[in-house]
Amino acid sequence: MSRDIDVSHAGHVATIEIRRPPLNYFDLELIRSIADALDAIDANPAVRAVVLAAQGKAFCAGADFGSAAAKTGEERASQGAAHLYVEAVRIFRNKKPIVAAVHGAAIGGGLGLAMSADFRVTCAEARFSANFTKLGFHPGFGLTVTLPALIGSTKAALMFYTSRRVTGKEAYEMGLADILVSQDEVRSAALKLAEEIAECSPLGLLATRATMREGLAERVRQATDHELAEQSRLRQTDDFKEGVEATAERRAPVFKGR
Repeated sequence: MSRDIDVSHAGHVATIEIRRPPLNYFDLELIRSIADALDAIDANPAVRAVVLAAQGKAFCAGADFGSAAAKTGEERASQGAAHLYVEAVRIFRNKKPIVAAVHGAAIGGGLGLAMSADFRVTCAEARFSANFTKLGFHPGFGLTVTLPALIGSTKAALMFYTSRRVTGKEAYEMGLADILVSQDEVRSAALKLAEEIAECSPLGLLATRATMREGLAERVRQATDHELAEQSRLRQTDDFKEGVEATAERRAPVFKGR
């Protein structure tokens, strides 16, 4: 088991907790660890539902483009992203219902991870953002498929084109989140929903979820292929460099279109 996640069980519910506080930035190893945990859960007939949660102040702030590791590994970035998206598709291929406990920020690819779940429980303090265009980048993690499917193409385009941050209350109102509670109740409310799901017939759950999500993983795979191609192209631009630097320096970017 990776030290970056913890998997616990209570009754018929498993909880996967991301442990990279405070912001829970992801990389290939973390996404692979989550996918591996879900594979193990699929193989365990005692588990019928999953809660995906996180330590720290954020649910997942996405990839840390400004880190030293990211900067020194830029020449391998495209290959790394390709492997990361392979692991991301594995998450979408899991068989059992997932409830995401989004108690804080779900940003960029972190939003993509939250969208891999069937349901999202959140609070007013949480923030949801597809902030890719503010980085001079292209959406990833399958968001070009999952976000429009959930909230509609117009609202998804608004989030993509503006990179704006949506509050937990706004997310609930637009259908991006399913349950809105106080921040200290997010984890328990997610667990309560997972327990309600787990009370149902396990065979019926598996069959119904397979029907409801038929073809989703393949659509995400196709989307990530295109997303990766666009990300690889834009990663070479001055605008991407400016977007990353501006974010790290907490200032408005000055894009040149090159």
